[in-house]
Amino acid sequence: MRLVSISEIKISGLNERIYRPISNDDPAIQELASSIEKDGILDPLVLSEDFYIISGHRRYAASQLAGLTMLPCFIRKGVKKDSDEFLKLLREFNRHRVKGVEEYLRESIIDVSDTRVDTELNLIIDRARRSYIEDEPMEIVGKKVRAEITQAKYPFLKAIIRVVQDRKPYWPLSDRAIHYALLNNPPLIHAKKPKSIYRNDRASYQALCELLTRARLKEYIPWQAIADPTRPVTQWDVYPSVEPFIHEQMGAFLQGYWRDYTKSQPHHIEIIGEKNTLQSIIQPVAMDFCIPVTIGRGYSSLQPRYELSQRYKNSGKNKLVLLILSDHDPDGDEIAQSFCRSMRDDFDIENIHPVRVALTKEQVELLRLPPIMQAKTTSNNYAKFVTKHGHDVFELEAVPPENLQQILKAAILSVVDIDALNREREQEQSDKVEIQKRKRLIMDAMI
Repeated sequence: MRLVSISEIKISGLNERIYRPISNDDPAIQELASSIEKDGILDPLVLSEDFYIISGHRRYAASQLAGLTMLPCFIRKGVKKDSDEFLKLLREFNRHRVKGVEEYLRESIIDVSDTRVDTELNLIIDRARRSYIEDEPMEIVGKKVRAEITQAKYPFLKAIIRVVQDRKPYWPLSDRAIHYALLNNPPLIHAKKPKSIYRNDRASYQALCELLTRARLKEYIPWQAIADPTRPVTQWDVYPSVEPFIHEQMGAFLQGYWRDYTKSQPHHIEIIGEKNTLQSIIQPVAMDFCIPVTIGRGYSSLQPRYELSQRYKNSGKNKLVLLILSDHDPDGDEIAQSFCRSMRDDFDIENIHPVRVALTKEQVELLRLPPIMQAKTTSNNYAKFVTKHGHDVFELEAVPPENLQQILKAAILSVVDIDALNREREQEQSDKVEIQKRKRLIMDAMI
């Protein structure tokens, strides 16, 4: 990141052709300018190498109103205004803007070559204007009004932004992961209320979720930083025409080869995670070893267990090793036990080697996790857990991501044949060289 003179920053004409021009008379811009005047720019602009804005057009306009002369910016090296990468980034960074129909239409053909842009824009927009829908539209009742982020909320907001930026390697984050990170150094929810210390309770969590919503709408926090895996969205892999499809397929031709590192391992290994919030943490580690990951979302349903059993049986291995990550609480203990019992008794797998990777009482003590929750008396497994471990419970989200990754990696290394793993990795490099040779032969034959 670097400071750039506001006089050096430029707006691409393409941005104006695709999106609505930003007006200084817009109340939202004026409000953002007031906020920037007080607190500066919390989220730096993103510029191309030749100082054209990729992300941050609203912040740039508001900064001009606020009278700033230098702006914090990230520079995308190797990206210039006239490059294809600039167009792609412009679209990606503006994907979540509130847009009109014509803006969406313009954006949808952003990949078309410059010589065709105006013609296709005019044809598509004209067709959209002449189209009609027979069904009566639903009346939108009321107005969505959100409270402004006041000065009293800024210390809380800055604490949230600090957590989000510190954990950027693990994006997208869940609201709950941010919640636990805040408990390590609890801020005030309201700067003028000394007793409003952030706690592990419903009121604090709701205050966090509500402020995260407003912060993203105001662009203080990037949209891609937060995800809600419990509300899936389905999109279809479609193309506006043949050309972009061919371009994509040719670019990806014979790319992405991975050798199966597990092929020569003596045992079949699988990773089991209790909840969706673990995926962005577990997956990078599992990927390095090509180990399958199953996220159970609590007590896993039958289908994922069946699919795991089929992978094991198809592997031809004698032993099934299960690396399990679940909360240190009454249900977390039982989730681990229940999964293993089912694999043994429902799917007739006798030779199972289960490993409780996390979260254990010993890890809680080693990491000095603060006791902030008590076991739920309503759990069917309450008495058994409390007798063995006591009343304090801990969720996996309370473990810093880097620590959890280290714990998982150590567990994997304790059950794999390192020599066999290294041989597969070396062979993969030789395989890739051979693939490139064959790719050149095929591409030459096609020209």
